[in-house]
Amino acid sequence: QVQLVESGGGLVQPGGSLRLSCAASGISFSRYFMGWYRQAPGKQRELVASISGPGTVYYTEFVRGRFTISRDDAKNTAYLQMNSLEREDTAGYYCFVYRHWGQGTKVTVSS
Repeated sequence: QVQLVESGGGLVQPGGSLRLSCAASGISFSRYFMGWYRQAPGKQRELVASISGPGTVYYTEFVRGRFTISRDDAKNTAYLQMNSLEREDTAGYYCFVYRHWGQGTKVTVSS
């Protein structure tokens, strides 16, 4: 059974940083595309960043240069380092691997 568990969300001031984690069980990140998505209230879920099985990374334009996706294959955990956070980054953040979604972790950027 596949389980994805996100953590690391919270309240942060504009310009601050957070690191999200997605711990997987029952599936190996190194074999599949893995994506971080987010969904703000009233908006559609959108891709933020992704990393392929071989390790190729991709960032959407609105986070490029501020966010960094990575993973630790030994821990089967993926990360999203988020710097220079903006109010517009407020959303639920979800990890996705091969048809499976985590439950999400909430990020609120506010002063």
